Amino acid sequence: MGRLGLALKILFNGEAARQAAEALTNSGPAAIEQSGPSSAPVPATRSEAVTLLAALQRDARFVDFIQEPIDGYSDAQIGAAVRDVHRGCRDVLDRMFGLQSVVDQPEESAIEVPDTASAQWRLTGNVGQSSGSVSGKLMHSGWKTTKCQVPDWNGSDTDANVVAPAEVQIA
Repeated sequence: MGRLGLALKILFNGEAARQAAEALTNSGPAAIEQSGPSSAPVPATRSEAVTLLAALQRDARFVDFIQEPIDGYSDAQIGAAVRDVHRGCRDVLDRMFGLQSVVDQPEESAIEVPDTASAQWRLTGNVGQSSGSVSGKLMHSGWKTTKCQVPDWNGSDTDANVVAPAEVQIA
């Protein structure tokens, strides 16, 4: 099949397009020349977002807490539950991301924003057409990560989207 025929096949055949895209993104030109499936096992894939959500559920029961209708509970009951959820979520975020403030100053303090302001800053209030550095009151110190260590998935593709397994107690 010539180049034009191959291009048309990729353009009008969804499976051929998927295979071509996979070959180009995974292995470059060498994968296009393969005539059959690879003999090397393909590692299972899982979104890092699902891994984070699973860790929040495992260590803090975050999903259980968010999914629970809380209208029937008293503020004291909700407050007691929040302590454990808060502690567990904080541990997960510290372990995986090492969060720290963007600005190491107390909120409500006067601050000068440099004229090289980047995504570290969000100006609110009477912003106008300011150019150069500006000053204002720090309303939130912001957050940034010092690391990103989301564990690699080592399970199966079948289980890749499981955030928390169903629990069954055997009598």
